[in-house]
Amino acid sequence: MIERRRFPLARLTSGLPPARGLLPLILGLALWQAFGPRQSPYAPPPSAWWDSVRTMLHNGKLMPALGSTLVSFALAIVIAALVGGALGLLIGRSRTARRALGPLLEFCRGLQPPVIVPVAVLLLGYAESLKLLVVAWVAIWPILLNTASAASLLDELMLDIARTFRLDRITTLRKIIVPAVVPDFLLGLRVAVPLGIIITLLVEMLTSLPGIGSLIVISQRQFRSADVYGLLVVVGLMGFLINSLFAMAEQLLLRRWPPRAPSTR
Repeated sequence: MIERRRFPLARLTSGLPPARGLLPLILGLALWQAFGPRQSPYAPPPSAWWDSVRTMLHNGKLMPALGSTLVSFALAIVIAALVGGALGLLIGRSRTARRALGPLLEFCRGLQPPVIVPVAVLLLGYAESLKLLVVAWVAIWPILLNTASAASLLDELMLDIARTFRLDRITTLRKIIVPAVVPDFLLGLRVAVPLGIIITLLVEMLTSLPGIGSLIVISQRQFRSADVYGLLVVVGLMGFLINSLFAMAEQLLLRRWPPRAPSTR
């Protein structure tokens, strides 16, 4: 009974990196604090970072910026997941759609965020929708491509079973196709999540829209080095927590899927 109770927690945390991987970082910060310069304008000690973060918390700058970044990131990932998953299923299951949209998708995938931002500014102006568009644009590709690949490689025997039982298209999609592509969809989403964090910060830095990215740029321009380092720590912790939560959610969702057998090719 004890092992059964512990098993789900072990499964949920199996995708997380070991905590001992943080030891070199902690050791480096401790050495910096102990032996680094105390009054350096460019490399303040970690204690100064903590003081800066507390100051930004008290004066109301940090939490609104952090909230804006998280909301933009989350909405963009949801949009990318919905659109990328739907288009991936369509392209993967339709040879006509693959032939018609393949060249266009390859062209669009090559457009990098710094190129998209000026066009998005012309179309949308400096608004939150600009962040959503650019982040969703970047995050959609790993989701779309992984889903399309899984849908196109679906075992035809499974579809023959659906035809044998005279399942309609909606039922076949819901009971056979979608469950078959879920692991690959989540793999694409796993790639899209850290990309989304990076691009959200990048857009905020380039456009000065509210968020952690623009707060970092403002602090750098005003030569507040401790604020910059402190915000980098906040960004690192944010990314670590988001990726850890996603890894746990992925393990929870994939409990119904058996592990894949290694390829013999």
